[in-house]
Amino acid sequence: MSGRGIIAPSVLALVVALTATAARAAEFTVEPVSIPEMKAVFGEVRARTVVPARARIGGTLQSVSVTEGSEVAAGAVIARVVDDKLALQRDAAEANVRQATSSLAKAVADLDRAKQLLAKGVTSQSQLDQATTAHDVATSQLASAQAALAVVDQQSREGDVLAPAAGRVLTVPVTQGSVVLAGDEIARVASGQYYLRLSLPERHAASIHEGDAVTIGGRGLSSGSGKAEALQGRVVKVYPEITDGRVTADVEVAGIGDYFVGERTLVTIPVGRRDALLVPVAALSSRHGVDYVRLADGAEVAVILGERRDSGGDARIEILTGLRPGDHVLVPDGSK
Repeated sequence: MSGRGIIAPSVLALVVALTATAARAAEFTVEPVSIPEMKAVFGEVRARTVVPARARIGGTLQSVSVTEGSEVAAGAVIARVVDDKLALQRDAAEANVRQATSSLAKAVADLDRAKQLLAKGVTSQSQLDQATTAHDVATSQLASAQAALAVVDQQSREGDVLAPAAGRVLTVPVTQGSVVLAGDEIARVASGQYYLRLSLPERHAASIHEGDAVTIGGRGLSSGSGKAEALQGRVVKVYPEITDGRVTADVEVAGIGDYFVGERTLVTIPVGRRDALLVPVAALSSRHGVDYVRLADGAEVAVILGERRDSGGDARIEILTGLRPGDHVLVPDGSK
């Protein structure tokens, strides 16, 4: 009797504790939830446009002010080409301008004299007409000489190689002192926003859609690098042609402007949907490295966990094995 009297209060306390715990717990019904099936692939950084900066005249490359990786603005001078013949042509054009100016000055004086003589009746109308014609010819010759000088000056200015667009210089295939021809490539400039080019197996072609959200990992080729730096992007284009058993898609993402063109980075993209069993994280308990959930009937079930999913502050975790649809799980403190 004395032994039973000692044990009974302990059993009673245990029952009371379990009852109190159950009273503070809420039931969560396990139901299948459709979640996206994600696939990790490598995306290659591309530039929307890569345009060449070309020489507009032939000559010797006097200077190059950019190197690979330089940031340039549209219209900025990145190199200068000099043609020694242009200096000689300018001297000749200036001489022609001076000659035409002198000829025009003489024609003006002759015209004024012919007008005065005609007014005095000393000369004839034909002499005045000849002076007028000579004046018009001299005026035209001066305009032609000035235009030729302007052409030479314009050719000299075209020795400046301009950046065709704002962006980053990818390559500079020439060096100072190189002889170049008109149209030769001096530099290649990557302009426009960078994007990621993906190539996925053909079996995923029907599962990829424009507007799908994707996750871009940190820089580097390993999935664990820079997870805290993951970026969000979206699929902006799915190409309608399959090449070598692969479908191509483009992903638009902000924040990769400092990446190298051609750099590869890990991208996680949805390729379908599947049903999964999710329970609140608060329903889990762990002992000796094994995870458990308690059912509404009091049974404790060992489970194998999958990926954790946080949505709107509601933390849930996928149960791979151990539960079935329709099971009622106890969640302590009523947290769901």
